[in-house]
Amino acid sequence: MMKKIILLCSIFISTITYSQSMGYNDLGYLFSVDEYNGSARFNALSGAFGALGGDLSAIAVNPAGAAVFLNNEFNFSLANRTASINTKFYDKSQFSENEYLTLPQMGGVAVFETYNKNANWKNFAFGFNYSKTSDFENNWIAKGNSGYATYIFDQNNTTQQYLNVDEQVFGSFTEGSNDKYSFTIASQYNDNLYVGFALHSYNVDFYQKSILEEYNNDGAGNTIDASLIQELVTVGDGASFSFGLISKPSQNIRFGLSYQSPVWYELAEEFVAEDLRLTYSNTPQVFTNYSGVNRFDYKLKTPSTITGSFAYIFNKQGLISMDYVYKNYSGIRLSGADFSVENQNFKDNFKSVGRVNIGTEWRFDRLSLRAGLHSEKSPYENATDSKSIEGYSLGAGYTFGGFKIDLSYSKTDQSKLYDFYPQYNQINPASLATENSKITATVTIKL
Repeated sequence: MMKKIILLCSIFISTITYSQSMGYNDLGYLFSVDEYNGSARFNALSGAFGALGGDLSAIAVNPAGAAVFLNNEFNFSLANRTASINTKFYDKSQFSENEYLTLPQMGGVAVFETYNKNANWKNFAFGFNYSKTSDFENNWIAKGNSGYATYIFDQNNTTQQYLNVDEQVFGSFTEGSNDKYSFTIASQYNDNLYVGFALHSYNVDFYQKSILEEYNNDGAGNTIDASLIQELVTVGDGASFSFGLISKPSQNIRFGLSYQSPVWYELAEEFVAEDLRLTYSNTPQVFTNYSGVNRFDYKLKTPSTITGSFAYIFNKQGLISMDYVYKNYSGIRLSGADFSVENQNFKDNFKSVGRVNIGTEWRFDRLSLRAGLHSEKSPYENATDSKSIEGYSLGAGYTFGGFKIDLSYSKTDQSKLYDFYPQYNQINPASLATENSKITATVTIKL
């Protein structure tokens, strides 16, 4: 009987050669994305701060922005994110909605004036900022009927009977985050130039549990329930650097330019490849198989980023700002083992994309009102325009002398595909329509 169970499980596993959990191409892209989590003011302008500075989250876009500060400051933010995901797999749609409370940002800046008032180099600023580059908390379920059975053997492994699909269900449950720590030094040269340099450290903590269930019958009243569970844990550290400048050719115009180096990650994973359970209606025996934990270390290099920025300042009344962010996702590279197939996939199926962030702010005495828009094409070579990331943001802030409070609301929509039967060309991937809305509150204290 034991040999029969092992043989039966091995045949089922052979039909599921590929992982239903995220593969290395998926993870390479996931760890390369910057979600622009920041302070409420930063989020309210959709991150369009490359030519503005003066915000702790902005120095992650352009470190020269630290030199714009006139006073020492400390701030922290709290955010409540609502993730709504609508999945469609053949004949059925499924809706999931979850809320998550996070600390997206916290940091401070210290400003030092030069003793020589006639010196070309004026103020120096040293900044530290923590930000949540990516928030991996998400849960969703897809269910439907492709009409194509992937498990068809009976418990004796002698005939192919279970050809009729009753239902196929897939669930993905993810946790963790990619945390970024930025250390910045910046200075002002004369009255029209700011320059800055930053070192960034990253900490990745990602967990995914995926569950694939398939319910089939043989047309004669006999059924099989197949359940496959996979678990993936990826942890690691990364490092990068950035530098930039902000030019002020006139009192009202600002230009910004910054470069963000690739992030070099050292990653380690633990993967439970197969936790299998097979239940037949015509036998009380439950067949199970557990593959154990596989451990693997590897390296990842993300693409570099170039940001060009422009802002127009309406004296003390308001401003309009725009950033264009360029990143070539085909340059993602994996190393530490034979990743020739995955790296070729990055070259062939990913492309460079531009992200546009536009924001505006208007001041009414102590009150500030803000709004923003952002849009980014999908990095996948053959993706349609409907797979773009688009969103808007709104916000307000009020200054109480030595401290201020800012609030923002931001919303981002994205459509994508998830293939949980990647080894079967006969089965289409599920479509996911994701909506993330976030309310952020920031308290800033001037020291």
